[in-house]
Amino acid sequence: MKQLIIIGAGGMGRTFYDMARESIGFRTEYEVKGFIDDNLSALDGFENYPPMLGTISEYEPKDNEVFVCSIGGGARRKCMEDIIAKGGQFLTMIHKTARIGTNVEIGNGTVIGAYTTIGADARVGRCNLIQSYTVVGHDSRIGDWNRIDTHVTLVGGTIVEDETDIHTSAMISHNVTVESNSRVAACSFVIRRVKSGTTVMGNPAKRLI
Repeated sequence: MKQLIIIGAGGMGRTFYDMARESIGFRTEYEVKGFIDDNLSALDGFENYPPMLGTISEYEPKDNEVFVCSIGGGARRKCMEDIIAKGGQFLTMIHKTARIGTNVEIGNGTVIGAYTTIGADARVGRCNLIQSYTVVGHDSRIGDWNRIDTHVTLVGGTIVEDETDIHTSAMISHNVTVESNSRVAACSFVIRRVKSGTTVMGNPAKRLI
């Protein structure tokens, strides 16, 4: 039985604890061992959680351990790569209520939340965070290291490259590309390509930065 360690013990980390207990493989493939966080006091005042095991920067992975990362934003990739560089392995965590279509491919270290749908023939890369109630349409292509929040809709054929943030209730229209290192603000309706390094917002979405 693998021992799962959650990176980050803030609000999202505590949410990941609940998600881990509701995901495929809990108690058949893994148990939750605890948290690592550079703030060792992050769980102070919170009851009914497994222990804090140490800091992210100093933790040394053990042979029977696997990891998930609850941290978003620019720090997410660094935290994960620090663990990978020390030999740590990441769990692909899929909530039991998620609907995964025919021929879907999901890369290592990706987390898929409750009631999320991944449509037929979609491809999802490594180390993505796809949160609850999101829809990834048929034939969509998602790269690596993306954060896609709750209630997002990626219509069929959408392309999301790498290291993007797509915030709550955004909709990306059919065959639109969201290029790497870009941001889509909450509740935006995106009908044209989002250029790398830019932020878009609104309905229809327009470039802010």
